[in-house]
Amino acid sequence: MTEQEPALPRAAAASGGGADFPEDTSVTSGTVGDGDATGLANPEAIDTSLRSPAQRNRTFAGILVNTAVANITTSYLWFALTFWVYLETRNVIATGVVGGAYMLLIALSSISFGTFVDRYRKLTVMRFAAAFTLVMFVLSGVMFLLTPTDRLLDLGQPWFWIFTLIILVGAVVENMRNIALSTTVTILIEPDRRANANGMVGMVQGLMFIVTSLLSGLSVGLLGMGWTIVVALVLTALAFAHLITLRMPEEVRAAATDAQGSFDLRGSLAAVLAIAGLFALILFSTFNNFIGGVYMALMDPYGLEMFSVEMWGAVFALGSTGFIVGGALIGKFGLGSNPLRTMLIAVIVMGFLGAVFTLREWAWLYVAGIWLYLVLIPFVEAAEQTVIQQVVPLPRQGRVFGFAMAFESAAAPITAFLIAPIAQFWIIPYARSAEGAAQLAPLLGEGISRGIALVFLIAGIIMIAAALLAFLTPVYRRVSASYARSAAEEPATVPALPRPEDE
Repeated sequence: MTEQEPALPRAAAASGGGADFPEDTSVTSGTVGDGDATGLANPEAIDTSLRSPAQRNRTFAGILVNTAVANITTSYLWFALTFWVYLETRNVIATGVVGGAYMLLIALSSISFGTFVDRYRKLTVMRFAAAFTLVMFVLSGVMFLLTPTDRLLDLGQPWFWIFTLIILVGAVVENMRNIALSTTVTILIEPDRRANANGMVGMVQGLMFIVTSLLSGLSVGLLGMGWTIVVALVLTALAFAHLITLRMPEEVRAAATDAQGSFDLRGSLAAVLAIAGLFALILFSTFNNFIGGVYMALMDPYGLEMFSVEMWGAVFALGSTGFIVGGALIGKFGLGSNPLRTMLIAVIVMGFLGAVFTLREWAWLYVAGIWLYLVLIPFVEAAEQTVIQQVVPLPRQGRVFGFAMAFESAAAPITAFLIAPIAQFWIIPYARSAEGAAQLAPLLGEGISRGIALVFLIAGIIMIAAALLAFLTPVYRRVSASYARSAAEEPATVPALPRPEDE
């Protein structure tokens, strides 16, 4: 190593729960319980001595900005589609299905995405995803141009669902880049700075929500859906062109991996189970997504009943500045000595906010609740990412991140698909009836959206109860103790891992 090269974490003994690596792979999986860090660099595939940490940080910044533009573009079109569908149909089932289908597609495809990330170089994966998304958006534009609007918005005809599916597939495949981005943190950023880098990722996500929610509302309200698709096409093409110019010489080739085929479920599960407590960490993160499905189905309808579409986009953009604040706090202060505790505390507070921010139909209460809720999301996500980057070897990280994304994403569509029809056909009509309004008024006040407020209240209470129960589980105490031992025993500097031929 050069003097600028950061010390590599200590290699741990392979866990018996995982699949074997090829002989030329110099990384092994470790157990959190042993307090060991994982050897994350393959000397034959990853050479961080080629450039200084400052140069690698600049490359990571370029990749982060490019991914941000891509995320902004896909979210911009997806948000616009959701706004447009609700405004044209006034049907929460349609918005619930659109949102739920997006998360369901992510859940079904994430393991494949993670497998590809492990098998191929990270920039290659990003470029493929960018090109695929561009093709899908072109197809959506052609279909919008050729199909009359009244037929496109007829939920009983296949055209609406084909059009929606094309856009969602393009947006979902773009998420492959987010898995690859998490592995580039491992490749480019020193271990003691990864939590800060993950905080920057949270800030970028916040910027994405601000820009997309603001622009989507204005775009649908002022330009219409057709020109919105045109804007998305132009931005996607520009991001793809910039991505072609980026270079990451540290990744000499794809790290040797035991990933097989295009859907390595067995290898993904083995990689998760090889690290003691990792599956519990994924379960903790999933708590956030159960209530997320309720918000996915009903938050936009609630906001659009309170504001015009242009104003709702601006309001949600204001609330989304919370993402940036949360990411900045992580970048400054980190996640504390116990990321699991930080995560669960954040989930409890999020449940409380979800329960109370619609108790009255007050605009300031709704916006403040959204802002505080989004401040906390980066803490939940960064805690999980930082732990995975530390304890999982690079040749398995793609599948672990993909498995986590699949598992956690599956929670949101389940609640979205369930709650949308229940709210549309039972809860909302009940809350708007004279009897229902009178019964709900003492608790939830008066207004046309009291049914949605009732759903939010119940979901928030469930979220709080689930997180509190998680604090009481033996696995929480065991994993927390393991993290504490690992942090205390990790040496300040460790020599580079030997090459297999040197042993």
